[in-house]
Amino acid sequence: MTAVGVVFRPQSPPEELRSVVEYAEQAGLAELWLWEDCFLEGGLTAAALALAWSTRLRVGVGLLPVPLRNPALAAMEIATLARVFPDRLTMVLGHGVQDWMAQVGAAVESPMTLLREHTVAVRALLAGETVDVSGRYVHLDRVALDWPPATPPTLLIGARGPRSVALAGEVSDGVLLDSVVDPAVVRRARELVGPDRQVAVYTEISDPAVVSDRVAELADAGADTVILQATEHDPDPRPLIDAVT
Repeated sequence: MTAVGVVFRPQSPPEELRSVVEYAEQAGLAELWLWEDCFLEGGLTAAALALAWSTRLRVGVGLLPVPLRNPALAAMEIATLARVFPDRLTMVLGHGVQDWMAQVGAAVESPMTLLREHTVAVRALLAGETVDVSGRYVHLDRVALDWPPATPPTLLIGARGPRSVALAGEVSDGVLLDSVVDPAVVRRARELVGPDRQVAVYTEISDPAVVSDRVAELADAGADTVILQATEHDPDPRPLIDAVT
């Protein structure tokens, strides 16, 4: 069965997050998703707040730009949330918007190489492994988490192009596709990642009346999770939460 979530867009100020979390929880929404875009809310900070302000809501962070964090630090932060709020967290890693990465001095020559190395390292650390790697960008010397989660959270890669989608199927639990309206995009991603990986989809909705049809189309195309987001100019997620619940 396809899960349905709604995005709290970072164009809304962080002080509005609690009221949206409480609204979503009371309405019975299954999943609330958060962004981390430069230079808006911090994804992990917002996720910690959303998890703490709810009791059953599943929280997704899509996505964390990997150039901004050492993989050991990312794994430590993700593991802490996964231990305190088990089975309620989905985390997405991505190479980030390159102009923004350059703006903060974090751009690399090969974003795909960094994304691969970072994801493999974070996934291994969350699984409780000792990681010893000297890659092009990731260097860890016998690093292991003292407090890995009992069950690692779902870890996806945010992708658009075919190479990134294929990488998601290779080194993570699946892919998060951004700004999808055409079901054919989902079908192509499903073919690339394979049947045993997850396909999650962000789709922008300006009219709540079309929610049911959009979800059905993307689900039929192979989406495991459909995540609805309001428009940037009218980011209030409550009408979409009402349409879903």
